[in-house]
Amino acid sequence: MPALCLLLLLSLASNAFSASPIFPLKDVRAGQHGIGKTVFTGDRIEEFQVEILGVLENMGPRQSIILARLSGWPLEKTGVIQGMSGSPVYIEGKLLGAVALAFSFSKDPIAGIRPIEDMLAVGDGVVREQRAGVAHGGGELHEIATPLAFNGFSAATIEHFADGIRKLGMEPRQGVSGGGRVPRKLGDPSHLHPGDMISVQLLSGDMNVAADGTVTEIDGNKLYAFGHRFLAVGGTELPFARADVITTLANVSSSFKISSAREWMGVITDDRSATVYGEIGKRAVTIPVTIALRGAGRTNLTYQMEMVNDRFLSPFLMQMAVFSAIDATERGPGVASFALQGEIEFESGMAPLKIDNTYSGDFGVSAQAALGIASPLSYLMGSGFDALKIRAIRLSIAASEKKQALQVDQIAVTKREVHPGDLVELAVTLAGENGVELTRMVSYRVPVGAPVGVLQFTVSDAMSANLTEFQQTIGVTPKSAAQAVSFLQGLRSNNAAYLRVWRTDTSFQVQGSDLPDPPPSVALLLAKSPATSQGTWLGRGSTVGHVRIDTGNAVVSGSKTVQVEVKE
Repeated sequence: MPALCLLLLLSLASNAFSASPIFPLKDVRAGQHGIGKTVFTGDRIEEFQVEILGVLENMGPRQSIILARLSGWPLEKTGVIQGMSGSPVYIEGKLLGAVALAFSFSKDPIAGIRPIEDMLAVGDGVVREQRAGVAHGGGELHEIATPLAFNGFSAATIEHFADGIRKLGMEPRQGVSGGGRVPRKLGDPSHLHPGDMISVQLLSGDMNVAADGTVTEIDGNKLYAFGHRFLAVGGTELPFARADVITTLANVSSSFKISSAREWMGVITDDRSATVYGEIGKRAVTIPVTIALRGAGRTNLTYQMEMVNDRFLSPFLMQMAVFSAIDATERGPGVASFALQGEIEFESGMAPLKIDNTYSGDFGVSAQAALGIASPLSYLMGSGFDALKIRAIRLSIAASEKKQALQVDQIAVTKREVHPGDLVELAVTLAGENGVELTRMVSYRVPVGAPVGVLQFTVSDAMSANLTEFQQTIGVTPKSAAQAVSFLQGLRSNNAAYLRVWRTDTSFQVQGSDLPDPPPSVALLLAKSPATSQGTWLGRGSTVGHVRIDTGNAVVSGSKTVQVEVKE
C-alpha cells in the first residue's frame, strides 16, 4: 500500500507539470467559445470568456493571429489589460494560445491570440523572428505593451528615459509595483501555474525595475509566457519571480495591473517574437551594484542592487540608476559638478577597470555622468570575451553645486628654436569663471637625434586628446580581453589637460600602436591597406610625446597649439 500511494503521488506530481493538450490552429473557426485564465487581483487565477471572431492569416512570415472578443469582469470596463500578455486561452479544455495583441485605444476587449504552436517552437529550438502588427479599420493590432515598473527612481529619471523605453516596446510606469528585495531562496515550483503573474526583475534592491506578464504554459521545468517578445534580445539570462496583483487599474489610454514580486522562480533564457521562454528552478547570475553618493548638501546615500547580466540591458539600467541616484538629492538645472570614482570587477580575476572622471557644466551634467559609466560598461560587455564577465560594480559619486571647469586659454613657450637634447618649457594658462586663472609649467626635452623641422605642442581637453590618439581604435573590435581593458584604461579623464608633442610627418597605426615615419617601402604597402587591415594611415601626424597636466579636479575644455623649430 505505501508503494502504491507513493506511485500515485508521483503520478499526480508529473501530471501537474506536464504539457497541456493543444487545440491546433487549423481547427479554429469563427463562433467558437473558450475560456482564458489570468490574475486580476491577489494570486487567484480567474477565468474570462473568449469568443473567436476569426483568424488573421499571414500577419508575418508563416504567421497567423487568432482574433477574439474577451468578456467577464473587469474586461468590459478595462478592455485588454497590460500584464495580461501570455494569459492562456483554452477551447474544449485544450490550449489554443496566449492573449498577446490588442488594438490601440480600443474601447472593446478585442485581442489577438498567439497560437500555442508558435510559442512551443521556441522551446523546441525553432525560431521564426517576426513582430505582429497590422492596420485594421483605423486601429492597429499590436503587441500588448509590457508595463515596466520603476520603484526607487526619481520622476525625472522616468521622464528622461521614457522615449527610449517606449521604443523598446515597453510602457514605463513609476511606483506601480511593490519594489524592494525578493527573498533570495527559490520558491516552490508547484506555486506556479498557467495564468499566474510573473515579474521579470531587471534590477532589484534599493532601486527596482520589473516587467510583468502572464504564464501561458508549463511543461516540466519549461515555462512559456507573454505570447510576444519582451525585448527580442534572443538568448539571455533574466531572473523572474512569481507575483501577486495588488489591483487592476482601468485607464483611458491602456489599463494595467499593479503587482508585487513574491518569490524567485527561475530564469528567462530566450526572448523571441512569439514568446519568452524560461526554466523553472534555475537561478540567474546577476551583478551586485553599489552606488554611494556624497551630496552637495552633505547628504550621504548608498544604494545596493542586483542587476541582470546582459550586454544590452545592463549598461542601460546602470545609466538610469546613476542618473536617479544623482537626481534624487541634487538639483537638476543649474551649475553642478560630479566626480565619479569606482571599479568594474571581473569574474576572471583580471585587474578591475578603474573609473575616475569628473563632469561639470551649466545643465545636463547628471546625464553626462550617467553616460560616463554606461559607455565603458557597454564596451566591455559588448566585446564578448568570457574573461570580461562582470562580477561587481562599485561606484562613488561626489556632488558639488560649483562649476569646476577650466578652459585652455594660452600657451607660452620660452624659445621658438631648439636643438636636439634641449629642454622646452611651456607656460599653460587655463581660465575659469569669475576671473579664475591657473598656470602650469610643463617641460619637454627634445630627444637626442631628433630630426630637424617643426615640432607641434598641442594642449587640449580629454575629448580632443582621445579622438586624436584613438580615432583608429574607437569602433574596432578588440583582439583580446586585455586589449579591451587597456583601451578603456588608456582613455584620458576630463579632470586634466593633455600636452601632445607631434610632427606633421606621415604616420601609420599598426594594431593600435603608432608607426611614425616608416621606410618608404613599408609606407607604400601600408597606404594601400584597407581600413580594416593591420596598417592604417593617419592624417593627424606622428606623436612623439605626451604629458598630463594636473588641474586639480576641474573639467578642462578647449585646445591651443604652438610651434617650435628644431635646428641642427
